[in-house]
Amino acid sequence: MAGVVSLLPAAASAQLTVTGRAASIRVGGLGQGQYSVSSIDAANNDFFVRRARLRMDATVSDFLRGRVVTEFGGGSGRILDADLSLVFSDAVVLSVGQFKRAFDLFELPNPSQTPEIERDGRIEGYSACAGVGSVCSYSRLTEALGFAGRDIGVRLDGTSGRVSYIASLTNGTGINTADENDAKSFSGRVAYRVNDEVVVGGQMALHDYVDADGNASALGFGGDVEVGSWLDGWHARGAVVGGDNWRVLDPGTQDPASFLTFQGIATYYYPLQDSRFAGIEPLARVSWADPNTDTDNDAGLLFTPGLALYISGRNRIAANFDIYSPQGQDKEFSFNVQTTLYF
Repeated sequence: MAGVVSLLPAAASAQLTVTGRAASIRVGGLGQGQYSVSSIDAANNDFFVRRARLRMDATVSDFLRGRVVTEFGGGSGRILDADLSLVFSDAVVLSVGQFKRAFDLFELPNPSQTPEIERDGRIEGYSACAGVGSVCSYSRLTEALGFAGRDIGVRLDGTSGRVSYIASLTNGTGINTADENDAKSFSGRVAYRVNDEVVVGGQMALHDYVDADGNASALGFGGDVEVGSWLDGWHARGAVVGGDNWRVLDPGTQDPASFLTFQGIATYYYPLQDSRFAGIEPLARVSWADPNTDTDNDAGLLFTPGLALYISGRNRIAANFDIYSPQGQDKEFSFNVQTTLYF
C-alpha cells in the first residue's frame, strides 16, 4: 500500500500510521510470551507464545471507521475483531461484525490493559468446575457461558455526559463460528461515572442455546464498581454476576442450574525514577465462583498475588501465582511469568 508513513510520539505508544487509498490506517501489535508451571503432575511446564496480535484501525471519514485484529498463538491463527462502525455522534455508534459482547468489566479491556496474566486463573491440567471445566472463577464462568467474550453481530454504544452504554445482538456461538439456530443472544451494559475516581456499572445478558426441547435462553446479570485508573496509583475493580449455568441442566426438567460469582482485583502503580524502568505494580486478586448454587461443595476460591515491572508504556514483565482452593479438594496452583510487548 502506497502512502505516507509517520511515527507517533513515544507517549502515544509509537503506533504506525499509514495513509493510502481511501483511509488512514493505524497499525499496532501485541506480543506476549509466557512460562507456566502447574502443580498438576500431568501438566506441561514450558515456554510458549501466549498470543501475538496485529491490529489495524481504519478511518475512512468522521462517519465511517473499522477495525481488524488477528491473533497467532498455540500453533494457529484466527481473526479476533473485524467490524465496521458508523459514528453518528459520541452518543450513537453502530458497529457490525465480530467484537466483544457488551457485558463484562473484566473482559472488555484488551490483554495489554489487564494487570492479571490469565483472566480466568486457569491451572494447566486441572478441569473440574461443573459445566465449564478449568477452575471455578469469575471469568471462567462469564466466558464459558457465553455472556462475555467475542461474537458476531451488531453493536450499539456511546457516551453522553457521565453515562456510557454498550449493547449487542449476536449469534451466541462465539468467535468465528456460524449460528446453530435462528435465535440470537443479547447483552447490554450501562456505566455511570460518579466522579473522577469512581465508576459504577450494571449488565444483563440473554444467551441463546439449544437444549432437548429446542431453543432456550440463559439469563446473566450483575453489577460492578471501579475506583481509580490504570497506571496511576490505586486501581481497584469489583464485580458480582449471577444467572443460569446452561451447561448444567436438570435431567428431568432441563432447567439450567443457577450460578453465582464475584471477583475483586486491586493494584498500586509505583512510578520509578529510572531510565530503564517506568514503574512497578503489585497485584492482588480474589475470585470466588459457585457453578451450581443448589449443589454443595462445588465452589472454588482463586487467590492471585502478583507483581509487574513496567519498562515503558504497557510493555512489562509480570509474574502471577494463582492459588486455587476447591471445596472438598486439595489446593492447586500455577506460577506464570509473562512478557508483554505493545506497539
